[in-house]
Amino acid sequence: MNDASLIDVDLLSPDRKSLRVAVVTETYPPDINGVARTLANTVQGLRNLGHTIQIIRPRHPGDRHAEAAAPKDVLVKGMPIPFYRQLRMGLPAKRELTRLWSMQRPDVVHIATEGPLGWSALKVARKLRLPVSTDFRTNFHSYTQHYGVGWLKTPIMAYLRKFHNAADSTMVPTAQLREELAAAGFDRLHVVSRGVDVQSFTPGKYSSEVRAKWGAYEQNVVLLCVSRMATEKNLHIVTQAYTQLLKDYPHLRLVMVGDGPSREVLQRKCPEAFFTGFLEEQELSAHYASADVFVFPSTTETFGNVILEAMASGLPAVAFDDAAARFLIRHKENGMLAQCGDLAAFQSNIDALVRDASMRKRQGELARQTAILKSWDNIYAQVEQVLLQVGHENGVRS
Repeated sequence: MNDASLIDVDLLSPDRKSLRVAVVTETYPPDINGVARTLANTVQGLRNLGHTIQIIRPRHPGDRHAEAAAPKDVLVKGMPIPFYRQLRMGLPAKRELTRLWSMQRPDVVHIATEGPLGWSALKVARKLRLPVSTDFRTNFHSYTQHYGVGWLKTPIMAYLRKFHNAADSTMVPTAQLREELAAAGFDRLHVVSRGVDVQSFTPGKYSSEVRAKWGAYEQNVVLLCVSRMATEKNLHIVTQAYTQLLKDYPHLRLVMVGDGPSREVLQRKCPEAFFTGFLEEQELSAHYASADVFVFPSTTETFGNVILEAMASGLPAVAFDDAAARFLIRHKENGMLAQCGDLAAFQSNIDALVRDASMRKRQGELARQTAILKSWDNIYAQVEQVLLQVGHENGVRS
C-alpha cells in the first residue's frame, strides 16, 4: 500500500516560500454543503499562514446579489446539477485556464472536485507542467447501488483512479479510505483529516426559541439529523426508527435539516418530523446545540463533517461504524456505534439515549472534548505540508 511520504522538515522553516495556490472546485460558498464549507475554511487557514490562494469555481446566481466572490476569484461558466438546482457544476474551461496560468503560473494547482471543471484543470496543469494535488471528497462510485445503476460503479471508479493518479498527491480524510483506495490502485495518498470550528459549533448556542419552533420543550427529547436528502444517505432508516420509537416515547421529536431530491418522500412518509431545509451556519449551530441526540445513518461518506459538528455542539451521536464515526466515536463513551447494516442495533442505540438523560449528558460532554482536539489549525498545517511537499518535489524551493 502506498502511504504518505515523509515531509522534509526544512520545508516548514519560518523563511519558507509562500506558495501561490490555484484552488479549482465545483462547489464553494455561497453553496451550502459540507464540501463548500470545509474547503472555504481550509482556504482561509492557508491564507492566514501566508499563502496566496486563487479560487476558480463556477459562477453562482447569488454572486449577482452579494459580494460572495473575492476580487481575485476566477468565475467560470456552470450549470445546475440535475435534482440539485441550488448547486452548480463547472463546465470545462481549458482555454481560460491555459491563458490564466500561462500569464501567472501558480506554484501548485489544487483540484478539490472531479467534475468537468476539475478534469479540464487537470489537463491544463499537466500540459503546463504545474504541480497538482487533489482531494477525494465524495464516494461517487458508492452511490450507484442506491440509484439502480450498479453497473456504473466500475467505470466511475476507473475514471476516479485515472483522475487522481494523474496528480502528484491525493488527500483523503481517513486511514480507512486510504486503505480502500490503495487496494483499488490509487497512488500517492495522504491522510488529511477534517476539522471543526469549536467556537461556532458549541453547546453555548442552545436556544429555547429554536426548540419552541420544533414544538419541543424541557420534557421533550429531540433527535437531530443534518444531511443532504438523497437516497444514498439512508435517511429512511432515521424516519423509520423514529416512527417506531414514537410509540413508546410520545415526547420524542425528530428534526431533519437539509434539502435534496428525497425530501418530499421523507416528509410524506414521516409527517411528524420537522423539516427545516438548508440552514446557514449561524442557524445550523443553534439547531445542533438545541437538540439532544444526533442521528446519522449514512455509510457512503468520505468523512462526514456533520458528525464532528454535532460532537462539538455537545451531542452524543448515533451512527454506523464507518468513515468519521469510526475513529471519532468510542461506543458508549462519547456516542453510540452500530455495525454497518445492523438496523436493529442502530435503533436500539437511539432508544438507549432517549431513555437515559444522564447517559446523554455524559456522552455529550465527552463528545465535545473529542471535538476540541480536532482544531482547524492542525488541519491547516497538514494541508500546508502536503502542498509544500508537492511543490518542493516539482521545483518550488523554500
